[in-house]
Parts: sequence; structure tokens; C-alpha cells
Amino acid sequence: MKGFVFTEFLEMVEDRFGFEVADEIVTKEKLDSKGIYSSIGTYDHKEMVVLVSNLSKSSGIPVPDLLKVYGKYLFEIFKRDYQVFFQDIGNSFDFLERVDSYIHIEVKKLYPQAELPKFDISRGEEGMTMIYNSSRKMSDLAMGLIEACMEHYGDDGILSKTLLDENGESVKIMIKSN
Repeated sequence: MKGFVFTEFLEMVEDRFGFEVADEIVTKEKLDSKGIYSSIGTYDHKEMVVLVSNLSKSSGIPVPDLLKVYGKYLFEIFKRDYQVFFQDIGNSFDFLERVDSYIHIEVKKLYPQAELPKFDISRGEEGMTMIYNSSRKMSDLAMGLIEACMEHYGDDGILSKTLLDENGESVKIMIKSN
């Protein structure tokens, strides 16, 4: 997992929970990285699982909720740092359709070793279906990103998710238009 994901997560934790909590979640367990992350480095995604789990224990907030909050936080970072991805797009559905076909391709140009989730997307009159596939099992992070995207474009909709396998690697995300 790219270091950017770790550095931004720890920034969010410091901003919302304080430096002491950020330090606690990093030092609570022995991490291979010792909790030292570079935004351009690559780290085992299991360290992110440890950090989020530690934050959940410390804050009392369930892991899925923390991942959604982090997804929303990350969307704001993407808007600020990658404005080109938002050009000439008028709604969240148009943006979401471009995640695999454009955004992830551009990310892979910058970071060829990046392991990105795969989204199979279908769009109909009722809304959109996104099939999330990732061995990292972080569909709640994707849900937070999607919610923030919809808020950004002012789109109303109802999000739901259904596990397509018991381990969470494949998830169906439904966005029903209002």
C-alpha cells in the first residue's frame, strides 16, 4: 500500500484525535515500518489494518465507521492535490465511471507497483452498481470516498453494500438515485 495512504491517515488522526492518539496507535504494536512512513514508500497493507484497529480500540468507533471517515477525508485530499481528475465532470456518476478507466490508469503511471482496487461499474436509470474487488478488503474506505464524491457534486442517493464473498474481497455497492 502506498505510503501516501498511511501519511494521510496519520494526519487525519492527529487532526481529529490529537497527536497523543496518533502516537499511541503507531507505538501500540510492533510494526515492520516502526510507524515511519514516506508518502512515496510502499508498506504492507496489514499495517493499515493494525493502525485502524488500534484507533478503533482507542476511540470506541467501529472500524467500518473509521474507514468511511477516512475515505471522506481522503476525497478532500484528492480534490486538493489532483484537480485534473475533476475537470469537465458534472456529477458523481460520471466521476465514478472514470475511476478504473482513467484515474487508476494515471495512478499506475505514477506508481507502477500500486495495487489498486478494481471496480466493475454498471449504470442504469435507477442508479449505479459498483463491484469492488480487492484483497485488502477495505470497501468501507471506498464507501467513504463515494459518499464524499456524491456530496462534492451535490448528488442525492442511497448507498448500500452487499458482500459477494464471505471474506469481503468482493463487494457490491449500490447507489440508488433519488
